[in-house]
Order: sequence, then structure tokens, then C-alpha cells
Amino acid sequence: MRIIVFVSRLNVEVQSQWLTMLKKQLTNETILLPHQISESQVKDVDIAIVANPDPKDLERFVNLVWVQSLWAGVERLINDLPRKQVKLVKLDDPQLSKTMAESVLAWTLYLQRNMPEYAQQQNNKQWNQLPCVTSNELRVSILGAGKLGIAALGMLKKLDYQVSCWSRTKKQFNGISSYSSFSGLQKMLSKTDILINLLPLTQHTYHLLGKALLSELPTGAKLINFSRGAVVDMKGLLELLETRHLSHAVLDVFEKEPLESSDPIWSNTNITVLPHISAPTNISSATKVVAQNIEKYRENNVIPNPVTVSAGY
Repeated sequence: MRIIVFVSRLNVEVQSQWLTMLKKQLTNETILLPHQISESQVKDVDIAIVANPDPKDLERFVNLVWVQSLWAGVERLINDLPRKQVKLVKLDDPQLSKTMAESVLAWTLYLQRNMPEYAQQQNNKQWNQLPCVTSNELRVSILGAGKLGIAALGMLKKLDYQVSCWSRTKKQFNGISSYSSFSGLQKMLSKTDILINLLPLTQHTYHLLGKALLSELPTGAKLINFSRGAVVDMKGLLELLETRHLSHAVLDVFEKEPLESSDPIWSNTNITVLPHISAPTNISSATKVVAQNIEKYRENNVIPNPVTVSAGY
């Protein structure tokens, strides 16, 4: 009998919610927590479903074939896999893409309509109407053209923004300027009013958005970071915000989370701090995707779209 192990560091209540939904979707499977699996059953575990797992919990399962993550970001998991031959599958949920696209639009509008400035004016009891740029005048660029990026590009295009994107390999989209290569990135940045980062964190993107590259943006440009905190070099970003080369940054992710209460970023009026909420995973839709992946594997023994470890995503 095959067993699926559920490994997480979620709190007990949330973990229970996931387990309940997974068991509802996978009625023909046995899904157990690590402590519920005896030594005689260890050899029967071929799939792990994980959410922020302790790597030591995975090492125990010597016949593990693949790991299904409950998150879209997998940079930490790549390094935590117990053996090289174990495959990793990230969560590819259409609902997640839709949620991210909605967040991209919401916070683009937030910057477009001067909401940070109006919040500050309210604090200062100021009545001052600021000029507003129309959507078709605003140049919005997205870093990353995977499924999340494509959904966000489509959402922005519907409102007639001047939309561009940059990716590791050149993409083609109707009505959207597409760039690749480092020189292409520099060229796109020079024509960007709002830059939205959706790049995965890899060895190539770590601190990619530092002072030098962000300086390629026009004076007064704004940044939204919805991917991983470490893609942005905070020291460089803070310097550019201080000198007003960049006028505002919306940051949903940080290298260390949660952001410490003593961190001066909290009180920086040029930064909007969000608690990693741009694209929360929907348990209902995510468990359906996970169940479909496992059912297909049982049917044809093919692992669904495993991560390319060398690329980091």
C-alpha cells in the first residue's frame, strides 16, 4: 500500500484544514503525518506533500519519488530535497495566478492614483489635489513572464496601460513589449514608471535589483515587489528612495519575515509595507490541483511538470 506523507511547519489548525481538504479530494489515498508512519511503513511512502517542511522529516523516506509543494515559490525546497533523484513539483494553481493579477492591478492603481501621498496628507491634515496620470500614459513593466506574470500582464492590458515585460528567454505577446538579456532589461527599465517584480529567487536573481540597476529607472519611478525579498537589495533601494530617484516602493516580501517591529522600514513614508499577502494560496483550489497531479501520476507514472533544479524554478 502506497502512503503519502504530509510534512509541514504550519500551525496545527491550518495543517488540519489542509489535511481535511486533501483527504476529501484523495479518497483512495492514505495521507499521514510523519509521526503517524511506523518504521515498517516508511518504505511505502513515495509522495510527500509539503509546506515549509523540516528537511530532516523528508530524509527518513528512502523510497520518496517526488515532492508536491503547496506553494508556488520553491527556492528553499530545491536545496532541502533529501536526494538528487527526488523530483519537486511546485503549486501551479490558476486561482493563484488570478489572485496575483488582482494584486498587481490593485497596487498599480494605488500608486497611479497617489494613494500613499493622500494618506500622508491626511496625517498632516492637508487638502491638496494631486495630478493623476491616465492608464494609457503610464508605463508599467513586469519582471518575470511565467504564469503569474502572464496573468498580471493580461489584467493590466485590459485597462490600457503601456505594458512591458522582461524574462530570461524572449516571449511574444500581442500588444506587449517583451525584453530579454541584461541590455534588454536596462532598456525596459529606462522606459518604466512602475516596475513590478515577479521573478523567482535564484542564484541569478539574488539582489538583482540593486542600486545600479534600479538607477536605470527614470526619476520618480516606483517599485512593487511581490516575489521574494532577496531579489531586491534593500540598501540600494533605500538609498534611491532617500535621494528621491525612486518615489515609492510597495514591498510585500522581505528577506526576513515577519519584518521585525524595530525595523525602520515600518516608519519610512516612501515605503508601503504588506505582510506577504499579494497571492495567498487558496486551500480549496490548491488541494484540487494537488489531487489532480497525484491522480495523473497514479494513472501513468509521470510526474507532473517537475521543477528544473538547475534553473531554480
